[in-house]
Amino acid sequence: MSDDVAKRRLGRGLAALIGEMDQPTPVNVEKPSVSADRTIPIEFVSRNPRNPRRTFDDGELHDLASSIRQHGIVQPVVVRTLGASQFEIIAGERRWRAAQLAGLVELPVIVRDVDDKTALEIAIVENVQRSDLNPLEEALGYEQLIAEYGYTQNDLGEIIGKSRSHVANSLRLLKLPEPVRDLLSAGTLSAGHARALVPTSDPVSLARTIVSKGMSVRDAERLAQNDIKAQSEPRPVAPLQSQKDSDTLALERTLSDALGLEVAINHKASGGQIRISYKSLEQLEEICRLLERR
Repeated sequence: MSDDVAKRRLGRGLAALIGEMDQPTPVNVEKPSVSADRTIPIEFVSRNPRNPRRTFDDGELHDLASSIRQHGIVQPVVVRTLGASQFEIIAGERRWRAAQLAGLVELPVIVRDVDDKTALEIAIVENVQRSDLNPLEEALGYEQLIAEYGYTQNDLGEIIGKSRSHVANSLRLLKLPEPVRDLLSAGTLSAGHARALVPTSDPVSLARTIVSKGMSVRDAERLAQNDIKAQSEPRPVAPLQSQKDSDTLALERTLSDALGLEVAINHKASGGQIRISYKSLEQLEEICRLLERR
């Protein structure tokens, strides 16, 4: 299924569940563009602990709170019932937080009685469509759906309106070490930067280099490729040396101290070799004088 087809199918499904929530908001509108089922006391509403979104910008929340004071909540919060007079947010936690900052005592809501699986799908889909999730939050949401409900990457792509490769690339970010994931969550690294670091030998050091030098994604990819190439190059193997007994090692040290040069003794039952290493013609001449004196 193509991305466009998946998105159309997804749009129809969301419209049935939560209304046309992604319509543009008309200018100077004082009434909600989507009719709420009802209003409920705001203290009866609690956040969904499974919401994939974890980061909310304080400045943006205060801006939204100011707008809510002037115009009210244009789009109701989607909730589900938890029990008598208790509701859990499915979609719209940001609006709920801003409404509290604005001092609202009642919240317009759309009530949809759905199970945990559907609630999580809607939460992820709404945030992805609005680009509210950072890349790591998006990947964690996909991982949660796959782990808890057995989705394949292809099935998940169709549900959220993204390609399978998009889902796969998002999930790759979860292989990165925690320091790199923190940079990704903070927006210091983009998803493109981070994906390039997944197969490298030291993602943390490379990430810091990328940030400190303000590298583009293309530059980061070249840096990562150089690291991967260095990993694949064969390294010189030191020649194997036979084990030497303590007497041979002691004799090597004695001769080295006497000559002031490196001496190696390769002793065998049938004989052996003594190797004296020198670094200059003067040292060679000194060795020759010592041998001639003998």
